[in-house]
Amino acid sequence: MINRILTVGGITLVSRVTGFLRDILLAAVLGAGPVADAFFVALRLPNHFRAIFAEGAFNAAFVPAYARIRGESGDHAVRLFADRIFMLLFAIQLVLLAIALLFTDWVIDLLAPGFSKDPGRFTLAVELTRITFPYLLLISLVTLYGGILNALDRFAAAAAAPILLNLSMMMALALAAFFPTAGHAAAWGILLAGILEFVLVAGAAARQGVMPRFCWPRFDTDVRSFLKRFGPATIGSAETQIALFADTIIASLLVTGALSALYYADRINQLPIGVIGIAAGTVLLPEMARRITAGDDIGARHAQNRAIELTLLLSVPCLVAFLLVPEQIMRALFTRGAFTAADAHAAAVTLMAYAVGLLPFVLMRSASVTFLARGDTITPVKALFVAVAVNVALKILLMDHYAQAGLAFATSVGAWVNLTLLVWFASRRNLIAIDQRLRRSTVKFTIAGVALALGLYFCERPVMGLFEGWSSLRDEMALLVLAVIGAGIYGIAVLALFRREWRVMVSGRLGSS
Repeated sequence: MINRILTVGGITLVSRVTGFLRDILLAAVLGAGPVADAFFVALRLPNHFRAIFAEGAFNAAFVPAYARIRGESGDHAVRLFADRIFMLLFAIQLVLLAIALLFTDWVIDLLAPGFSKDPGRFTLAVELTRITFPYLLLISLVTLYGGILNALDRFAAAAAAPILLNLSMMMALALAAFFPTAGHAAAWGILLAGILEFVLVAGAAARQGVMPRFCWPRFDTDVRSFLKRFGPATIGSAETQIALFADTIIASLLVTGALSALYYADRINQLPIGVIGIAAGTVLLPEMARRITAGDDIGARHAQNRAIELTLLLSVPCLVAFLLVPEQIMRALFTRGAFTAADAHAAAVTLMAYAVGLLPFVLMRSASVTFLARGDTITPVKALFVAVAVNVALKILLMDHYAQAGLAFATSVGAWVNLTLLVWFASRRNLIAIDQRLRRSTVKFTIAGVALALGLYFCERPVMGLFEGWSSLRDEMALLVLAVIGAGIYGIAVLALFRREWRVMVSGRLGSS
């Protein structure tokens, strides 16, 4: 399981690196002005609906159901189940696409009401949304094929698909001179990416012989059971997106550039969430579902504890870096072209606010698997409902004084509420058991994180002074040196604190060989 997590995380890391290159190009070409704001609204709209109907709700209900049917009834039954779900998903997405294209003006007015005071931004957002929204249909099918592959322990194709999005957008931005605006170029890049992602994952499903086919949907027992779980999961995903909708709506009412600062800060924050948290949850869900189906509850809990342990190991240094050197990160990655030092400062403050909730962000996927692997999609919705209510209320309270940083901080508080409730619900039903090994590891990771924080605190100013006279690459080189120093400090601390575990692991491997 750990190997699979690292495989998915490694591919996701490649995706995030290409995503950073894409965002660097976006920042240089679009900056943080009105065209950028319009494009990010056009990008968020299909992403919101994708998260509601595809990745979030669909995977939560589909993967455990697919694993259960395959284990209990065999290949023929699970193929029929996949065909019927494919047809339902395809029909729903076609209807949603038609509605979105017909009522785009109204949707933009609802999503970004601040744009109505700026006819230029409003018109551009409508145009770009009509280009990007068909991406939702394509990525929903990609999610279905990816869910089937994940249930078969084939994670590579689905994890690699976002790389095509980044490459496609970079290619389109490189040709921006041939489009009305750079925003149009980026929007067409998204649509092209949807086509390429579909081809990649559909090809992988075809090679495994599990490509769903068109059929007349029948609401048999398996489909009805899936829909009963899909409904609450959809509500849960929708609750998450309500908070993100609130970000977009409120940020559109703030000064120009607030939406862009949220976007760039969130992109950095999503690195550990995607590479670590989502990768762990993606692999842990079918792993726990299989063990629970086989009656191995102890093994399921052990797998969950080890996934959490690995998540903490990899996320602690990200947390420390985002809190101590956020401005250096933003300046090194994005300050060029149309993206100014002031834009970097606004995004850095926002990143610090997001970092407050980084640990619950990366752990929520593994915590929610406790319920999803057992077919319970209702309990996570209850926890999320309270978290979203707290999140949105805080956004409204903080927006006037703290602008987009207040929105990010509210999101972090909501994440802590969500994780706390998930653990509490699971503990009440005796579904989660934090073992002694995980408790000891958590203390050791905390000590290693403090050592890293002290190292960055005392090294930042001297390192910045080393490159003060450089006319170019000053921020990039300073960030690189700080990253090397930080990796060394954290690595040495972890090796020292876990020396007994390393000896046991090495001796065990030597003994087995």
